[in-house]
Amino acid sequence: MELPPFLLDQWLEQKFSANPPIEFDLGSSTGPVWTLRELLSLGADVEGLLDTNLLYTPPAGTPELREELARMQGVDPETVLVMTGAAEALLILFHAAAEPGANVVLPKPGFPTNDAVAESLGLEVRHYTLRAENQFRIDPDEVRQQIDDATKLVLVNSPHNPTGAVVSEAEMKALHDLCAERGVTFVSDEVYHPIYHGPAMRSAARLPQATVLGDFSKALCLSGLRIGWMIEPDPRRREKYLNARSYFTVSSTILGERLATLALQHRDTIYGRTRRLSETNLPLLDRLFAEHSDLLNWVRPAGGMTAFPWLARGVDGREFCRGLARYGVLMAPGDCFGMPAHFRLGFAASGERFVAGIERFADYLESFTPRSAQHA
Repeated sequence: MELPPFLLDQWLEQKFSANPPIEFDLGSSTGPVWTLRELLSLGADVEGLLDTNLLYTPPAGTPELREELARMQGVDPETVLVMTGAAEALLILFHAAAEPGANVVLPKPGFPTNDAVAESLGLEVRHYTLRAENQFRIDPDEVRQQIDDATKLVLVNSPHNPTGAVVSEAEMKALHDLCAERGVTFVSDEVYHPIYHGPAMRSAARLPQATVLGDFSKALCLSGLRIGWMIEPDPRRREKYLNARSYFTVSSTILGERLATLALQHRDTIYGRTRRLSETNLPLLDRLFAEHSDLLNWVRPAGGMTAFPWLARGVDGREFCRGLARYGVLMAPGDCFGMPAHFRLGFAASGERFVAGIERFADYLESFTPRSAQHA
């Protein structure tokens, strides 16, 4: 089956090639960028890195990285599998689920590749909808109604991309228990954990039958490492997933895993930088949306580094974002997530330039009309 165009990545490519150029990236979902120099300055053994043998790593990941991940998540290192980002982990999960007649239950909106990859493998995709009028919260009854004897997995993403919604610990346990009772794999995608803007939540790794995904791209702000992980407590599933990884990618890069280990050893510093930036930038959005409530609506994100506002006048989000790009500000139109009236706003990827980016965004809003967007 041919994969559909990946609208989100195609749109975000503008930050490298647009004319006029993009000055402020408020569309990406990552956090403040770290340079290699900054990462090494946290305490790297540079001479040891230079002497690294450039060989394959074990398919499950180096023992050092798995141990650091296990320590952070409070699990046995044996349950940890290193992946090429959370993307490979999801590919492996969907591949394992792809039996004749099988279905998977995913959030809508959600990360666009999930639907496309699952469908390309012949899976029926069923959705539970995160609705703005319900603060983008999960409706457990809707999830329950989607599950039947052919359901292989239920995916939860918290903090959620793109809405910033958070699943409470009680809700997470209830969904986990529901899946356990029905014999369905429960997957918790936690790439934005532990970045919260209200009460902090514990990882679903505490739950006995949860498959937990994480990566270094979002909360840890090191997307260039292309490292992720899966925590799988079930040894039979773990063996199956590891075998698939051996077929798909064999291993990650040894330098990536060594740098990832260094980052985890200093994770409080990295997470702290992301939290400080979020705490600075979110109040700016509070003021912006209050001042432009005639045009824009939003649900304040409870976690992560993205929000998913929508246009109050029925304006198409892509036309709105196209006009905004002409102002040098990049945001991601909602049709990339199947919701055309919305757009995704990232409030951490631009780092300290976010303040100037929001000022430019406010200027655009002052002059905005639906006609100006269409002709920008």
